[in-house]
Amino acid sequence: QVQLVESGGGLVQPGGSLRLSCAASGRIFSINAMGWYRQAPGKQRELVAVTNSGGRTNYVDSVKGRFTISRDNAKNTLYLQMNSLKPEDTAVYYCNADLTYYSGQTLRSDHDCWGQGTQVTVSS
Repeated sequence: QVQLVESGGGLVQPGGSLRLSCAASGRIFSINAMGWYRQAPGKQRELVAVTNSGGRTNYVDSVKGRFTISRDNAKNTLYLQMNSLKPEDTAVYYCNADLTYYSGQTLRSDHDCWGQGTQVTVSS
């Protein structure tokens, strides 16, 4: 019932920048936290960055100082600004949310809602 749609991926040269977006739609009551994950070929999915409803953020060490996660609460949209990109950043990036939504006349929680992913390729 709630959908997450990522956009903004593409091909970029090393040192370049991209901004990913994740739009949440549906009968949303509240979003407790949102985050970005990534998965490279042959590797496990990795948590990249998260932000909670209070605006606190956390990043995996490999992207600290280069990536910035932000959230527009009015638009239910999550962003990931990616600067100084490296080839090792190449992966499919996924949006994730912990949210509460309207289901009929009641409220339900989804603690692990995923988007479809967007490809980021960093190469010369």
